[in-house]
Amino acid sequence: MRTLCAFANDFENLGGGYIVIGQVCDENGQPLFPPVGLNDNQLDPIQRELLGYCNLIQPTYFPILSVEKYEGKSLIVLWSPGGLNRPYKAPRAVTAKTKEYHYFIRRYSSTVEVKSNSDDELELLRLTATVPFDDRQCRQADVDDLRPGLLQSCLKEVGSDLHKDASKLPLVELGRLMNIVDGAEEFVKPRNVGVLFFHDELRKFIPGSQIDVVIFPKGPGGDELIEKVFHGPLHEQVRDALRYIEVNVIREKIIKHPDRAEATRLFNYPFPAIEEAVVNTVYHRSYEQREPVEIRVNPDGIEIVSYPRPDASIRIEALNSEKIVARRYRNRRIGEFLKELELTEGRCTGIPRIRAAMEKNGSRPPRFSTDEGRTRDGRGTDVFSGRTTCSSTASGNGDA
Repeated sequence: MRTLCAFANDFENLGGGYIVIGQVCDENGQPLFPPVGLNDNQLDPIQRELLGYCNLIQPTYFPILSVEKYEGKSLIVLWSPGGLNRPYKAPRAVTAKTKEYHYFIRRYSSTVEVKSNSDDELELLRLTATVPFDDRQCRQADVDDLRPGLLQSCLKEVGSDLHKDASKLPLVELGRLMNIVDGAEEFVKPRNVGVLFFHDELRKFIPGSQIDVVIFPKGPGGDELIEKVFHGPLHEQVRDALRYIEVNVIREKIIKHPDRAEATRLFNYPFPAIEEAVVNTVYHRSYEQREPVEIRVNPDGIEIVSYPRPDASIRIEALNSEKIVARRYRNRRIGEFLKELELTEGRCTGIPRIRAAMEKNGSRPPRFSTDEGRTRDGRGTDVFSGRTTCSSTASGNGDA
């Protein structure tokens, strides 16, 4: 129950977590197989106990529960997404007669109690009013605006067992199982993440949620440009934009050597680096600002521009250093879907992968710049607006 509370608090906006009941681990925390499992006569009593214990969490929090079969054994799986009413408290011991309530958060793979008046407690309290944009209701949209075909296609792609029954379930029920709709039955609405991934005309509800690719064959000062705008579901935007860049921008140069059979293959831009940069930008931008992601292809470099600036805890020196650790993710639910669709890994691996791909290709390292003044935009919102640019230039290897 302490771990459920910690996942509900979602201190680092990672999207919560899972708890599996009926699985034993060794002393190093590695699961042992086959699982011990649960007897059929245990399933209902455990669920009744969970119902009572979850009512002890303040405010009340209920994870999404499913009974799964694995290797012939029954398991209870609790999906515990970040709660909308954080911070949450739970008793240190739910079976004690006198309940001592405390905040709990996740630190790496452990659940830890938050000490009173600590920096962690103050930061957790500040999160009360900051439900990430992608986890809020989209008040302008209705559940019927979600496309069942897109939902089923996504479930099939990620290998979810829910795909088998998706066509038979009412849209509201399917949306609740995927945690992309919210609200009481009389006022149920899709969450922004549902609209972003499962509606084909995002600009109708979330203006600026698009990717613009602009190619300047003779540079920004020239009289020629090629522009392509990508709309549609977020993951399809990313894939379509990357395919367009791969076909229209990426060029390969093959250098043969007289002293060996293997040729040297170079690219003007290593595609893995561009892929990571574009996905990173879509993951970490703010969808509250009506500014599209812009990819500017110049003769000597590519700029990927997104708004707003990185989290205030990340300094520009860290972006341009070898290692970077993000304390908090801006879009936890978008990250969940991108990970399921194998478009990103999260865990601060994007920038190191970009650097590695550039180095392997013999290209100059990428450069990151942002508004160090942390100024606000001119729209009067509470979101910082500093422009964030990732540029990478070719290495001087001829056309490559």
